[in-house]
Amino acid sequence: MKVLFVAAEMEPIAKVGGLADVIGSLPEKLSELGCDVRIVIPFYREVKNNLRRYKLKTKTLKEKFTILVGRHKLNGIIEELSLGSLKIYLLNNDNLYDREFIYSSPQGQYKDNDLRFGFLSLGALEIVKTLNFKPNIIHCHDWHTALLPIALKCRKDLREEPFFKKSKIVFTIHNIAYQGLFSKGILDKFKITSSSSLKYNGTKLRGKVNLLKGGILYSHLVTTVSPSYAEELKTTQYSTGLNNILRKTSEQQNKLIGIMNGIDYDHWNPKTDRALYVNYDTNDITMKTANKIKLKQMLGFNSGNDKPLLGMVSRLTYQKGTDLVVESLKDIFEMGFQLVIQGFGEEKIVNILKRAQEKHRKNLSVISKFDDVIARRIYASSDIFLMPSRFEPCGLSNIIALRYGSIPIVRGTGGLLDSMRDYTVDKTTGNGFIFHKFSKPDLLYALSRALSVFENKVEWSRLVKRAMKEDFSWKKSSKKYLELYKTLHSKK
Repeated sequence: MKVLFVAAEMEPIAKVGGLADVIGSLPEKLSELGCDVRIVIPFYREVKNNLRRYKLKTKTLKEKFTILVGRHKLNGIIEELSLGSLKIYLLNNDNLYDREFIYSSPQGQYKDNDLRFGFLSLGALEIVKTLNFKPNIIHCHDWHTALLPIALKCRKDLREEPFFKKSKIVFTIHNIAYQGLFSKGILDKFKITSSSSLKYNGTKLRGKVNLLKGGILYSHLVTTVSPSYAEELKTTQYSTGLNNILRKTSEQQNKLIGIMNGIDYDHWNPKTDRALYVNYDTNDITMKTANKIKLKQMLGFNSGNDKPLLGMVSRLTYQKGTDLVVESLKDIFEMGFQLVIQGFGEEKIVNILKRAQEKHRKNLSVISKFDDVIARRIYASSDIFLMPSRFEPCGLSNIIALRYGSIPIVRGTGGLLDSMRDYTVDKTTGNGFIFHKFSKPDLLYALSRALSVFENKVEWSRLVKRAMKEDFSWKKSSKKYLELYKTLHSKK
């Protein structure tokens, strides 16, 4: 089975969010199951920096190609990187990708993102044709790659291209809040002019071209990152305007499937993680406390272990519910918690948190950047991991927290409902604490429930060990994807 992954980011060479973790793990597991997997991502400046950091080298393939996009002639160079059994093709165009950030600067989205990711979509097709890698499955991820299935369906030259005649398209929605909205001129730029049905039905939504909508309609199978999120996407509340499309996709064509994301349990392992102050496992969780004491010293907190430490590793955005945490800070500290937050995001929220840090320096630390070592130390050192999301397609941070024995408090939404079980409801299987209404009283009540268990050291130790023994690895999910690929490939 030949599988081509096309995505905008990939761990460990280019990361903004959970998408990178998926692309960094799932292809490897599929390769172990016997698939020949290739990956195409842009050759960003961040990729170049990380290649130097990890002492990785690419091979520049001689083949170059040109794609005409409106009046623009875009040239691509193919760089090949080998990571284990995987081959990654890096699409090199410095005018498009040699920038400080991947998607947007602090001033907002890059104005030429239509060109940047349209070129990724069409460039991926040119790369595999050039290298004669004929994929059985092309697996596209989020709106950045949606032009690929749109073009294969609606551009005459690609629709009649024999090379892709038997290729089936799987399209995964990682976060429906990001849809790729552009003016209708994008269709002409990329020569999507042959189908009036595409222009007026396939991509149009509320006066804009919606690339995500086109990706959904013109793929053979649509997946998303958890079963509960797949159900939520059929509702007005969570679909950001695409509920009718997704409901029809699910009910009429039976092609919307939720598969839970996983994590790499070798990559995230407190027993071997070199970033930690002290390694530990379920045989001796007392060393987890040693990490907590060390991190508190680094942050300037009181270093004793009597106060429970809350951790957050998150984008500081409306989606992640950071504003609810800001609203609750005074009460959180009065309850006896200390809080460390690592993340970047909305400037308004970051500034409020920074001002709060000045006022509560002994109990609040805000690290407004992403540093993998610090993130891992927060996972390992926290007693409780906070995730009060308004919506959460899957939730990987809480799964990582479980792995490190940091008990998650989450809002009951999306994939968090598929991985978390409330300890208050069932003490025999519970692995964390869930609150359902997005409100300050409900968040504080969840914290108080966790605190009452934390104060019973024997009970808390039992809960921590249970959390660390959970298995949300890619083993099961990768097999589900392979089954879907085989079923799809066998259809005429």
